[in-house]
Amino acid sequence: MPDVKHLIAARAARELQDGDVVNLGIGIPTLVADYVPPEVSVFLHTENGLLGVGPTPAPQDVDPDLVNAGKAPVTQTPGASFFSSADSFAMIRGGHVDVAILGALQVDPYGRIANWSVPGQTIMGVGGAMDLLTGAKKIVVAMTHTARDGSSKIVAKASLPLTADRKVDVIITDLAVFQVGQKGLILTEVMPGSDLQTVKARTDAPFEVRLSENMRTASSL
Repeated sequence: MPDVKHLIAARAARELQDGDVVNLGIGIPTLVADYVPPEVSVFLHTENGLLGVGPTPAPQDVDPDLVNAGKAPVTQTPGASFFSSADSFAMIRGGHVDVAILGALQVDPYGRIANWSVPGQTIMGVGGAMDLLTGAKKIVVAMTHTARDGSSKIVAKASLPLTADRKVDVIITDLAVFQVGQKGLILTEVMPGSDLQTVKARTDAPFEVRLSENMRTASSL
């Protein structure tokens, strides 16, 4: 079985459509660049001023001057554009980002996320999550289902500061995929290696189950 982070990233990449301008958050979302289907042409955006992020470079191809907002090395695609951070945020705030794929520390029953601050811990800055949650047209969360201590990250009530009031559209974890509806979370897929009972046991927030027959069959293989 592949590393769960790569499993999540590969599933998140399936949310992208041809022509999308896509912002990838820090952590698991950065891996999505390596899983964009070859038949899909997207423009990957990073807040520090690059439109046209390519796949992760091989160690021998790392350019120390070419990094994403999380300071991880990246490559550039042909025709990539470089610009200031101010212009980058103007793109986000102006509604020019089609999809943002973000990590999260917690998601509440309404699809709102906490991903920018942990009380008692020093942070370098707010980052772009608040702007992306306001400006991006579609928000996908890519995260592990549980925290390091085994507690659910999909919670009945967030104990961490919410990043924004806006609810996200899709939540993808190593166990399941949830759509966010008008009334809350809807389980639509069970990830390979998981099952419905496991998802229920490791999810604190209530959710509706709308698994297709194909998903039920796949999850039992």
